[in-house]
Amino acid sequence: MAEWLYEAGIGEARAALVEDGEIVEARIEREGDGPRVGAVVAARLVEPGKLILDTPGEPTATVTGLARSVALGSKLTVEIIRMGLRERGRDKPARARLAEAGASVNAGPDLRARIESTDIPVTEVHATGEDRLEAAGWSELIDHIRTGRWPFDGGELWVDATPAMLLIDIDGDGDPMALARAGARAAVHVIRCCDVGGSIGIDFPSLPRRAQRLAIDALVDEWLPQPFERTGTNGFGLMQIIRRRERPSLIEQIRFDSVATDAALLLRQAERSVGTGVLTLNARPAVAALVEAHPAWLHMLQTRTGRPVQIVANAQVKGSGHAQ
Repeated sequence: MAEWLYEAGIGEARAALVEDGEIVEARIEREGDGPRVGAVVAARLVEPGKLILDTPGEPTATVTGLARSVALGSKLTVEIIRMGLRERGRDKPARARLAEAGASVNAGPDLRARIESTDIPVTEVHATGEDRLEAAGWSELIDHIRTGRWPFDGGELWVDATPAMLLIDIDGDGDPMALARAGARAAVHVIRCCDVGGSIGIDFPSLPRRAQRLAIDALVDEWLPQPFERTGTNGFGLMQIIRRRERPSLIEQIRFDSVATDAALLLRQAERSVGTGVLTLNARPAVAALVEAHPAWLHMLQTRTGRPVQIVANAQVKGSGHAQ
């Protein structure tokens, strides 16, 4: 039976849709991610098509559909239709539209509300109980995302998020059709699991026969949930898929903000530490500085563990560091 596992972590909420003991969809929502999709916020028009949002940090957003008569400096109420995105080398502002008349300012549905709306049972997991997220493969998933390498039976995927699209290369030996079939299933798993939207390119092994390429197209249609659009696999083995993109994918969240990723992993580890006395967090300086900049996180950690907490910045520490 499928169920969502939900964990209200420190600084980061996590959810995993688990089927037969494996994660098929994974989501995180970090504190400070910016206005959510569906949020209704106050804003000010500062340039044609550009807003400053009345939310923490005063992020910018683009807006369409405004009448030309709307003057610069006008105060508006808008609805977020796409969150701000972080990409390699650049950030994209959120997108907004004018809110419906009379709409009340609100933060929009959070991760817990979104998974509850799927009508799949939700189980909340806690640091004091069995680590069901880890048992389902949470750390392994994070490692795959960070390295870009996803092994499967008979080959492996190499996944790279570029500014233009997410590229998935299917690599392996043996029969090209068998490799393409197994790679298609693995690629669809990555797309679904990591909530990848926008433009996606899949590089299949070259399949000389049109019937083989059509068979791969049909498998992608069968395995990847709608809605999406795609091209047919061409003679060079390339298929392009377009999916709606409302939020950053898990790949973008993990790979393009490594400091926040390591801080969340460190705090998750610290919550589960066993012992008494001072709980010491050893982390590289950037991670230590991020945690120290959020005293509410440290207070929550002390409350949940019942232990005083200290942070040690160490340039020799790699990755997320360790808690003891």
